[in-house]
Amino acid sequence: MVSSSSIRAFGAFLHRFSYGVSLQRPKSFALQSTALINRNLSSSSSAKWVSSFELQSVNPVRKIWTFSPLCMGRRSCKIAGRKEAQNAKKAKLYCKIGKEVVSAVKKGGPNPVSNTALAALLDKAKELDVPKEILERNIKKASEKGQEAYIEKLYEVYGFGGVGIIVEVLTDKINRSVAAVREVVKDCGGKMADPGSIMFKFRRARVVNIKVTDADKDQLLAVALDAGADDVIEPLMDEDDTEDDLLERYYKIVSSAENYTSILSKLREERLAFEPDNGSELLPITPIEVDDEAKDLNKELMSQLLELDDVDAVYTDQK
Repeated sequence: MVSSSSIRAFGAFLHRFSYGVSLQRPKSFALQSTALINRNLSSSSSAKWVSSFELQSVNPVRKIWTFSPLCMGRRSCKIAGRKEAQNAKKAKLYCKIGKEVVSAVKKGGPNPVSNTALAALLDKAKELDVPKEILERNIKKASEKGQEAYIEKLYEVYGFGGVGIIVEVLTDKINRSVAAVREVVKDCGGKMADPGSIMFKFRRARVVNIKVTDADKDQLLAVALDAGADDVIEPLMDEDDTEDDLLERYYKIVSSAENYTSILSKLREERLAFEPDNGSELLPITPIEVDDEAKDLNKELMSQLLELDDVDAVYTDQK
């Protein structure tokens, strides 16, 4: 009769050994183990049947464990969010340039030699690094039957906390675009404003955007002013800003249309990374500070407006 201590010793050995056994041969392993135990229960020597079991064991192999994908936490979510926002911004830029190309071709034809408006637009697209295939596709689209020219419209909206919002639209169907904008504004709790009610709070200018993490403030001021910039707007900074927050803060170099190209050239010479505008931007003359609740509500309203296909840009005088 095998003692209880011998059985426990064998169980411990079996447990340790099982970590090295291939999972692809569970049936043979079980049969060998059962036969071995039955055969040795009548033996009085535990050492004998343990040694016998070792001789009959299968070849050990490395066990491979698999796990479900890991969540990388808040930092990865922020990075993904920023990347998604950058891609959306780039898509809006390409869409707007494409619409402008269609309108230019409809008015003056597809030849940039005779169509000066198209030639100027192609130069701007090159400056903004718009892919050539997008330009070619929209030149071809302009000749399609039923394709109308795009018309620029500005819709003015009252946001929350006294904030004004300008919605820039380039559309071939005005009734469709205004209906879509009205619906979003109503659903988000905003209010449509009469033309001119908010526009006087903004000024239009050419703008170069530069991340605060990509440039030294003093160097940037020197380069911008030397190149003929009208102003350099510093972002609002908070002492609690993290490194991730700084990635979303931008300096804005404000310029006239005449000096814009020379400013871009100067920034390239200084090897300063930048993001050009999409032709121009509306800048608030006197930004308004609001509470956190109003900020969140305005952010949601502007986000939903930007999701509309006809909307190319949304501007606000909120700080």
